[in-house]
Order: sequence, then structure tokens, then C-alpha cells
Amino acid sequence: MNSVTSNIVGLVLLAVIGSALAAGPAAVPLGTAKNFAILTETGVSTVPGSVVSGNVGVSPITAAALTGFSLVQDISGQFWTSTQIDGRAMGASDAVPTPALLTVAISDMQAAYTDAMSRPNPDFVDLNAGIIGGLILVPGLYKWTAGVTISANITLAGGASDTWIFQISETLTQAANVHINLIGDALSQNIIWVVAGTVSVGAAAVFQGNILAKTNVVFQTKAIDGGCIYAQTELALGMATVLCSGAVHSAACTTSPALCYTVAFENLDDSIVADDYLGFILTDTVEECICSCSGECTFVNGTPSYSFSG
Repeated sequence: MNSVTSNIVGLVLLAVIGSALAAGPAAVPLGTAKNFAILTETGVSTVPGSVVSGNVGVSPITAAALTGFSLVQDISGQFWTSTQIDGRAMGASDAVPTPALLTVAISDMQAAYTDAMSRPNPDFVDLNAGIIGGLILVPGLYKWTAGVTISANITLAGGASDTWIFQISETLTQAANVHINLIGDALSQNIIWVVAGTVSVGAAAVFQGNILAKTNVVFQTKAIDGGCIYAQTELALGMATVLCSGAVHSAACTTSPALCYTVAFENLDDSIVADDYLGFILTDTVEECICSCSGECTFVNGTPSYSFSG
């Protein structure tokens, strides 16, 4: 980054951190897609054991396109479970109302992609020619007309209400062991990476933000995503971890008490790295957790529990 760009970004950074007002573009509405940690149109593959905190959905294809998860179908026929998924797995041929729910979610995902990619008047255009390793990125709308490479750690600096949208016209590639760090109360859920080409996150890398991908997404061995993944083709996980805030409730909730699951990784921040140990307790009995028609979970005998050691 040249000195002029560095000075501009630094001045904006000081202004953002010193302001109580939210900075950045208007949030991208995800609609019912936000009920899913992972949502794709052509499949999800995993090399066990990946960890997904939230629901996983595929449509218009069936749950057979969820490979490597060793799925077990629920007696209702509406969803599947897996030891790798802290939530429900769903496909287009599951029992009603799942197919209709997935159709709406996929439509919402596509609309979110179109919205995010078409936002006008970017604050930054082709910043650093797409080679953004080492940069501090303030809230705003960023646009690249070619690919983006993250070959060294980057930092997103802002407050809890600040937003980022990264429009990338080609591919997004993050190198192995590289981290996206958040400072100043910035939240992964307020970050959107909207990418026309392949998204590839290297082994043991830490990614932050929600991905809206026109094509496919790859997370290599021990890579971690602090957001949700929405791909219009497929997702490949290589013993990777997806920590999607707010996406663990079931989109196929019934009126009677049913199994639901703790938010195993809630409130973990960007200090987590791929080699850290994550231990969590699933609350998966009717006595512990009641699933309501709103899709939210009420914990009767305690709150979600997790342990963390580095």
C-alpha cells in the first residue's frame, strides 16, 4: 500500500473508531437464508471431521448431495442429523414443509447476492490492485474489478454496528495460516464478501464474514470461518469449522417439543485459531431444550456451554 493510501485509510480509521455512529453501507438482507450456516444449490462435501455451527441446506437437490456427513434421518423425515453439524441438515426431497422452506431460502440467498454485488458508489475501488494482505480495512463498500488475494493477515477495524461489503468480480483467495482479524468490537456477522468467482480459504486460515458466492467455495484442512457460507454451486470442507452466528435454530420447527441444539460456539471471537482445542456440550433432549414454532430454542436447565483452551 502506498503512503497516500495508507494515510487515507489511517485517517478514516481514526474517524471510525472515534465515532458513536454506525459506519459503512446498509446491511444486506439475507431473508430466510440467515437460518442456515451453510446453504448451497449443488452440494456440500466434508472430510470428517468438520464442525458446522448451524443448519445446512441444499436445494433444489436432495440431501444425498451432502457427502461425508454420515447423515441420520429424523423420524419426521423433515431433516437429518450429523455429528459434524450442530443443527439440522436439509434437502429438497425431505418431508414437508422443508422443500418449500428451502426454495424460499435459496431465493433469498440469490437476492442477497444480487443486492450486495449491485451496490453503487463504492468507497474504495481496486484497493491495492486486489493484493490486500497486511492492510487495515475500515467500514465501507469496497469493489474490485478483478480477483483479490489475502496473502498476509488483514484487520477489519470498526464498531459493533459498522458494516463492510466487499464486491469481488473474480476470485477470492486466502493463503494458508493467514488470519482476518477484527478489532474495535467489529462483528463477523456485519461483513459481506460477495464474490463472482471461486472462494478458496487455505489450510489453518481464519476467515471472518458471510460469503455470498456465485460459484463454489473451498475451505481447506483446519480452516475456520467466523460467518455463514452461501454458495450458488457447491461447498467443499476439509476438516474445516464454520461458526455462523444466529443460524442454529431449525427452519423446520414443529408445535411439539423436539430435539434442538446448543449454540456451541456462541461468542467466540477472532482469537480462535485452527490448532486451538474446542470442547462443547450438545443439549439435545426435550428436557433441556424446547424447540418452538418460531424456530428459536429455549434452554430450560441452563445456557449453551462451551470450553476453550489455546
